[in-house]
Amino acid sequence: MDIFTLEPGHAPLLVSLPHDGTRIPEALAARMTPAARAAPDTDWFVSRLYAFARELGASILRPHHSRYVVDLNRPPDDVSLYPGQNTTGLCPDVRFTGEPVYLPEEAPDATEIAERRERYWRPYHDALAGELARLREHFGRVVLWDGHSIRGTLPFLFEGRLPDLNLGTASGASCSPALQSRLTGVLENQRDYSHVVNGRFKGGHITRHYGAPAEGVEAIQLELAQSTYMDEDSATFLPERARKLERTVLRPLLEAALEFAAS
Repeated sequence: MDIFTLEPGHAPLLVSLPHDGTRIPEALAARMTPAARAAPDTDWFVSRLYAFARELGASILRPHHSRYVVDLNRPPDDVSLYPGQNTTGLCPDVRFTGEPVYLPEEAPDATEIAERRERYWRPYHDALAGELARLREHFGRVVLWDGHSIRGTLPFLFEGRLPDLNLGTASGASCSPALQSRLTGVLENQRDYSHVVNGRFKGGHITRHYGAPAEGVEAIQLELAQSTYMDEDSATFLPERARKLERTVLRPLLEAALEFAAS
């Protein structure tokens, strides 16, 4: 089945975009609310935003299916990543607004969730682990960059407005202190965007599970407020805004990560 696209690179950097997919099988969409069928919680245009990473030699991994089919950044046992806070699960039954994904009595049961995990979640993670192993064998050390974006205001998930740039390293556990310091320096050396390190979004399952700096895998998550590169209300990509974000922040961050991996 056509689950993901992996573009192998030639540098010690893997960019994972686990919420870039929009595909929802027709039979599944028929069970969803009309609003959910449009997959509104997609990390819109992140593959377009990170397209420049190919120039840096990065490998790029992106799924084809929506996070409503299965959330690739959740653990397979669906244990909450943020205990005590509102969040969404492995096969979400609520949207980021708190509204239902499914029509009454149509949410998946445990058997269906297990089937989706094997059909969609497992192949993506097998590919991710395999590419990390290939790069680490060749370079010794590799950076896994997990790229995300989200609406800047979502009261169901967080209070107030989210900072523009949300860097997560599992509170420092998923990457080396020296790399976190370099990346934090990039954020601090610009004045166009607000930022936080290990705030509301500290890194999901991918960052936490694969990050093992002592074993040569440095994992970082960047959650972007979508207003930094698009119009959130109309879901319209804004090229000039995106180019500014790339030039000011995204490219310098990935270049700093690559320099660290090679040092």
